[in-house]
Amino acid sequence: MNKKLQNSALERIGIEAFKDANKKPVYVILDNIRSAQNVGSIFRTMDAFRCEALLLCGITAVPPHREINKTALGATESVEWRYFSDTMEALVHLKAKDIRIYAIEQTQGSVFLDSFDASGGQPVAFIFGNEVDGVSQNVIDACDGSIEIRQYGTKHSLNVAVCAGIVIWEVAGKVKF
Repeated sequence: MNKKLQNSALERIGIEAFKDANKKPVYVILDNIRSAQNVGSIFRTMDAFRCEALLLCGITAVPPHREINKTALGATESVEWRYFSDTMEALVHLKAKDIRIYAIEQTQGSVFLDSFDASGGQPVAFIFGNEVDGVSQNVIDACDGSIEIRQYGTKHSLNVAVCAGIVIWEVAGKVKF
């Protein structure tokens, strides 16, 4: 029988155990995200897959924020995050740690997500851009490459939180703790 499990039966770790636990070597950079609710959703996805850290840049809202809290449901307390006034500063910070950085954007020469090889074990970072303008061109130019999600409908983009969920799920399944 497929009886729904209660939250208490899921045996999830607490916030302190989460902070001490090994993380997937996955970083996410948000490049001027307008919607605080999208930011909260991405916090929650980062928690679900136990990713390393979230870098919030430019106009992206930061905790504590009522609209982030609506969708993060407490993930702002478990996920490590840092704010940078400029996205390029975040890239410099991660490149100093020898982290490969990829823009999630439709570009000439982009690689489809399902073809992206994340199995090498090296930490990776993914940049998600503004809901209207996408990832800034100067940021794309500073990345190690671009990745896009195959789409088959009439629209040319996905909601940024949905996009982040797809990318994080795909990559988290390929990299080890």
